[in-house]
Amino acid sequence: MTFQKTDEVKVLRDPVHADVRVEYEVIWRLINTAWMQRMRRIRQLGGAFMVYHTADHSRFSHSLGVYEIVRRMITEVPDLARALNEREKVTVMAAALLHDIGHGPYSHAFEKVVGGTHEDYTCRIIEEDTEVTRILEAAAPGLSHEVADVIRHQSENPLLPQLISAQLDADRMDYLLRDSYFTGTSYGHFDLERILRTLRVEDDLVVVKESGVYAIDYVMARYHSYWQIYYHPGARSFECILSKLFDRLRDLNEAGHMPQSIPEFKPLIEGGVLSLEDYFVLDEYSCNYAFEVLSRCGDRITADLASRILDRRLFDYMEDTEENRRNVTAALEAAGYDPAYYLASDDVGQRVYIPYRVSAGNAIRVRLHGGEIKELSEASNIVQSLVRGRQLRDDRIYYPKEIRGLL
Repeated sequence: MTFQKTDEVKVLRDPVHADVRVEYEVIWRLINTAWMQRMRRIRQLGGAFMVYHTADHSRFSHSLGVYEIVRRMITEVPDLARALNEREKVTVMAAALLHDIGHGPYSHAFEKVVGGTHEDYTCRIIEEDTEVTRILEAAAPGLSHEVADVIRHQSENPLLPQLISAQLDADRMDYLLRDSYFTGTSYGHFDLERILRTLRVEDDLVVVKESGVYAIDYVMARYHSYWQIYYHPGARSFECILSKLFDRLRDLNEAGHMPQSIPEFKPLIEGGVLSLEDYFVLDEYSCNYAFEVLSRCGDRITADLASRILDRRLFDYMEDTEENRRNVTAALEAAGYDPAYYLASDDVGQRVYIPYRVSAGNAIRVRLHGGEIKELSEASNIVQSLVRGRQLRDDRIYYPKEIRGLL
């Protein structure tokens, strides 16, 4: 079958990729769905906007960026252009565009509140008879399930998921460049053009030519971005307060004292799997309004935590040790704070690069000049030394700054 093209190529200006080009009607229609437009109301970086004041870019712009990189991959990388038919190309472009459509507000932090992953909601939005489903099915019967299968890593063509979610994929490439740009940092810079020029296909695997190994400064870009942006203590402090606020709301609900002025939170607080209708209204606009209402409610703890989110009164932090926990707990109790809501822990760790089995379709693979395929750490002495290094950890506890004098 042939997919309908737009009357003319649609061009969206983008600060990272210059142009985002759309030539298929199904992609253009998906961009204009209410579910896609909802992502304009969800920030890309969760709590990091509390640290980097210009990091207000949205999941919408990131999704367009991932789509654009995938579009370039399947048109500019000769091996991919030949390996995929038109339906597969449209499928993977749609999957790239929609891969984050199931995100809740405040990025990954909200998954802990909802109790489900954004991938679960993404596939539901694509397949459960939504506007998105109907557009995909109108373009080609069965297309909605094929797009969801790419996101679930269950596609009949193993090449497709590798373009969106692997060790070297369009998702990571866009968010590293985009998040670096909007935070005003240089941590996420890498040579995207060189990587695209050196991509090849070998036995249903996306590989990089040996000459492209040195363009994988991408690995270090990802490592530094995680520590300096995504794992920044300020961002994690915001997310801890967010989690504690919902802990308090659930406890109030169980006691029969749930504030009645925030109906959009009611299905979330009561637990269980949310309907897509209830999930749709949960964006950062509705949450910020609810936090403003809660900041004036009669429950002191709820009002305080909500106002901390709105006014950026973040928690302080220190290393997570038994002694520090005892000292902070005692100080909180002495100051009249309930540790259940004012003491939080957040443990993170990361290696520079974790090699996956080549057969799993997730490794960064290198095609040597002689034709042999090797995993990146076997082809690069620098990456190999990084893999053998110890995993770095940053385990912290968070608490109100007001108790500093008691510690």
